[in-house]
Amino acid sequence: MTRLLAARDAAVAALSSPSLAAVVDLVAHPEPVQGSVVVANAGGAVRLHPDGRHEPLAGRDPVGCTDPLAFLPYRPDDAALARDNADNAYPDPGGRLLSFFADPTRSPDLVVVHTPAHYFPAEGGHRGEHGSLDAVQSRAPLLVAGAGAARAGIVADHARVVDVAPTLLRAAGVAASWHRDATGAELDGRERADLVTEPGAGRFVVGVLWDGAPCGELLHLAGTGELPGVARLLELGTALAGGAVAEFPSVTLVNHTSALTGVGPGRHGVLGNVFHDRATGLREVPNDASTWHRSARWLRPGVATVFEQLAAARPGAVTACLNEPVDRGATVSTMQRIRASGAAGGAGDLDAALPPAEGSRFVGDAAHLADPSYRWGTRVDDLGLAQLLQAFADPAAAPTLTWWNNVVTDSGHHAGGPGSTIARCSLRDADRRLQAFLDHLDRLGIADEVTFLLTADHGFETSDVGVTGSWAPALHAALDPLGIGWRDEGPGFVYLDVSG
Repeated sequence: MTRLLAARDAAVAALSSPSLAAVVDLVAHPEPVQGSVVVANAGGAVRLHPDGRHEPLAGRDPVGCTDPLAFLPYRPDDAALARDNADNAYPDPGGRLLSFFADPTRSPDLVVVHTPAHYFPAEGGHRGEHGSLDAVQSRAPLLVAGAGAARAGIVADHARVVDVAPTLLRAAGVAASWHRDATGAELDGRERADLVTEPGAGRFVVGVLWDGAPCGELLHLAGTGELPGVARLLELGTALAGGAVAEFPSVTLVNHTSALTGVGPGRHGVLGNVFHDRATGLREVPNDASTWHRSARWLRPGVATVFEQLAAARPGAVTACLNEPVDRGATVSTMQRIRASGAAGGAGDLDAALPPAEGSRFVGDAAHLADPSYRWGTRVDDLGLAQLLQAFADPAAAPTLTWWNNVVTDSGHHAGGPGSTIARCSLRDADRRLQAFLDHLDRLGIADEVTFLLTADHGFETSDVGVTGSWAPALHAALDPLGIGWRDEGPGFVYLDVSG
């Protein structure tokens, strides 16, 4: 144990060097005996306690500003701004990091967080990035509208991504006493009674996730008339200016799972899009087209999805989960179809089943289809809408709860960063699909019987192509002489005393 602590301290010291300040925003590690977590960088260090207390250790507190409403009101000119640590904000850093480090075999010994400006395409990075603890990358939208929803427009407040599941259950009329995991333990999230003022008022509940859609951009474009579908929902409900704060890390499958279980990563077990599991000795990659359909294998015992929680409260309730990996317990789902197909490569093998991207009536600028991810997202989202319209072909047989995931918004923001032409086009494309669904509900005459919840899994910031570099050489220099095996997954998840 002494050797491991020495290795951890050596790694933290190396990563906190001023020479890496341009690429390393934060380094954090747990202190199990104290039940706390330490966060450090080139400017200082702090110990974060479960009660929210910040105990200074050296220099300046690297996460001293915790304001979840920082940088509001939103200004479009800020969309491409990558803030320095001293000017940034980190909502609930202790709570989110403590959850991240709570898994017994999957949590790393320490985590390294990129600066918002860091550009690292050689290691999987993009022009637009997320994953940080900071407010902007963690800020997903949250809008509740329609039947039973409060109609207050945009309000200066925030929620958490883990609040999504219990709020969906409240909208479906499920009492808070049923908002529990499979062991009966309370969820980490809480229902937002201020957003759903009349539980069960809607005959149908539809949760919509636009992957990676930044809260500020979404509300701004809705206000300027560029997202008329979102604007229509906003007229019928309430949006939080501070959105929903993502769990750490602010990446896709962590927060899809948090949204649909109501618990953080330390409980549900999906620590990242990629992580190492000491129990199996395997490198796990749950966020991939070849593995999405098997997402349930990574859920820890006792975890219950929103579909399972609804089924426990209302046996026989029909649920649908479209284009979403976290589908366990849904009556019907896209991933069920993939599993039933027996495709060894999962969604990656179903290219022939997807509609062509060319000619899609939802694509505003066909030039963006040259981006492979944007093209794939377009095809996936067109299929998802087709499945949604099929689910609502007959109101008498439509699901009580539907979850509809859209992915092209993530593709657009990775390609150009928030505020870029391709990112905004991706939001408009998603809005056209939303409008198509709303028009369908109008034709059926049931639009006013639906409660909507629109959210995302994280926000986005734009990296700086001039800020490059890697912390890998520093880790090698600090750890290799100690003779302790280690691996850096992600990169950013550093595991000690394991083979590389």
